[in-house]
Amino acid sequence: MPEQRAHISVVIPVYNAARILPELYRQLQTALRKISEDYEIIFVNDACPQNSWSVIEDICKQDTNVVGIDFSRNFGQMKAVTAGLDYAQGDWVVVMDCDLQYYPEDIALLYAKAQEGYDIVYSQRKNRVDKPLTQFFSKAFYRVLSFFSGVDYNAQLSTFSICSRVVVESYREMREQYRAYILFLRWLGFRSTIIEIEHHERYEGRSSYTFRKRMQEAYMMIFAQSNRLLSISVKFGALMSLLSFIAIIVLIVQYFTLDVPAGWSSTVVSIFFVGGLILMSLGIIGIYLGEVINHSRNRPLYVVRSIVNQADASEKGQE
Repeated sequence: MPEQRAHISVVIPVYNAARILPELYRQLQTALRKISEDYEIIFVNDACPQNSWSVIEDICKQDTNVVGIDFSRNFGQMKAVTAGLDYAQGDWVVVMDCDLQYYPEDIALLYAKAQEGYDIVYSQRKNRVDKPLTQFFSKAFYRVLSFFSGVDYNAQLSTFSICSRVVVESYREMREQYRAYILFLRWLGFRSTIIEIEHHERYEGRSSYTFRKRMQEAYMMIFAQSNRLLSISVKFGALMSLLSFIAIIVLIVQYFTLDVPAGWSSTVVSIFFVGGLILMSLGIIGIYLGEVINHSRNRPLYVVRSIVNQADASEKGQE
């Protein structure tokens, strides 16, 4: 590892934020200088269609403490976060979104709490301003994820957080294709705490996370973070076998004690029902096997097209 040049780094994935970036940078610069002059801001452009990269390049020219990373295509927010952490050099690393729903001045709250002896400080949304439907689906998803993973996840936690260098180095060793930042940090298990931070309206524009994207992300996170579906399918199959055995006993008894006319309906329904269960179980197994194949390909999590203001960048990131 090269010698660290920053005390605190801030990693920001950028998408649909070209008009937000100048104000975001201004607020970050003011907030970080109150903590340390030895700071670093990392903007990771996730192939933003608004040409955010040109704005990032202009900011990098003004301030050598700002690092710009440009992806070759859109790889997703969590992989942009991963890229930022791969390149971050600070003793402490903050991750935050680019929409200014959290104010950079609140980084001081995370940092101050971390100095009490915590390796990770999470932010919990205070007075969340997202739409009620968004909040409902968020809570529903984390309840489902908690059920399948066996870990109690807090739907109010956000990616706005601060981690120590040892946490960042441990996170960098986790190279799964489907990534969930908070879930990974929870799994690492370092000493952590939660503080409430005010949540605000988006500074400009709309979120790029559509309902369809959220459902796709939820779907893949469940399969990527939990294998409980496999155990459920085994238990359900065993239950159906037991019920079928009991039904056979009942039918044998009825055959010898009652005058029950033979019928095709129950037979056909049973065949289709059991066949559906078999196909569902095979589908679940197939999805997990597909995930194993995707991971075994060992493709890079992201591909960087260009980097500004980091001399040692070619040595990092794409392992």
